[in-house]
Amino acid sequence: MHTVIIGGGIVGLASAYYLKQRNVDVTVLEKGTLGSGSTDRANGGIRAQFSSPVSAELSLASIEVWETFDEEFDTEITYRQPGYLFLARTDETADRFRENVRKQNKIGVSSEFVTPEQASELCPALRTEEFVGGTYSPTDGFADPHLGLQGFSIAANDAGVDIRTKVEVKDVICANDGSVSGVETDQGRIDADFVVNATGPWAAQVGKMVDLSLPVSPRRRQLVIVDPETSVPDTVPFTIDADASVHFRPERDGNVVAGGHFTDLDPEMDPDEYSNRVSLEWAAQVVEEAAKCADYFGPRSEIRQSWAGLYAVTPDHHPIIEEAIPGFINAVGFSGHGFMQAPATGQLVAELIADGEAHSIDISMLSSDRFDGGSPLEEGTVID
Repeated sequence: MHTVIIGGGIVGLASAYYLKQRNVDVTVLEKGTLGSGSTDRANGGIRAQFSSPVSAELSLASIEVWETFDEEFDTEITYRQPGYLFLARTDETADRFRENVRKQNKIGVSSEFVTPEQASELCPALRTEEFVGGTYSPTDGFADPHLGLQGFSIAANDAGVDIRTKVEVKDVICANDGSVSGVETDQGRIDADFVVNATGPWAAQVGKMVDLSLPVSPRRRQLVIVDPETSVPDTVPFTIDADASVHFRPERDGNVVAGGHFTDLDPEMDPDEYSNRVSLEWAAQVVEEAAKCADYFGPRSEIRQSWAGLYAVTPDHHPIIEEAIPGFINAVGFSGHGFMQAPATGQLVAELIADGEAHSIDISMLSSDRFDGGSPLEEGTVID
């Protein structure tokens, strides 16, 4: 049994690694370089604080891997767990947070509702007068996406996965009965029993190759590294001002990685043509909004680095993980959560192919037909 994975990002390489653990022959095809799509532009956040149970379960299963990644993969990914701190400015948001905590605790997420004073113990420069409460989970954190990708790619390669870069898939080939039989690339045909679509922002383009209409839209997101007026300790959580849509987390040397989305405008992008340069006006607004959240930021804060990448967004901010037609697997549409949920996703892809069904997590609700008169899901803790 041979599987071709289209996409050399973190989801594709995690899938390759876990498939090879099940003695499945795997070829990974990446038209650029490994991680050059969204993985190397990710923020690196890893959290289980979701309002959706299935999203939380994907993260919980992945956190089990991230916590032992250094030992299992012999790769230091600079994984830290200072937690995630979600902050509410309004009573309405606080009530929603309390309901989120109730749902999360029910499935094993160690989150709790905190007062502004308790939140300031976690983030000492917090402007407590601006907030009415928040939620915190100590097991949330962040890691280096490129090092995580490197760990999976080296382990997959060592296990015998055939990883090919600079190879573009032009078409997915189906037999007369409608099942997948291989792919056509710019370097020739490759036969396959299964083809995995793990192409992130290119997911809809690959879906069209088998006449699937996948509602996965590439949306541009920006990040900056800020040298704040006051250094931010490593112990400060990944902090999200939910009502102001700004967030920051500690980086090296007292700096932070910060971002936010401050407009209703969110056009779909061409993943081959979008600009990865950051707007100076946006970068200034990030610092201004962060200063309203915490006193680390002030007039002497400086922008050290900036970049833009793409979220592969579905209408309900949940991924599509399914066998859509015989032999064609989708693992796409993570809406910014692909890095954090890659280990669990890789295991689920391996189960779909090697066992014929996913069983470690119930993902029946993550099929693409939920958008065709089915039951779209809800997620209330999206971080842009």
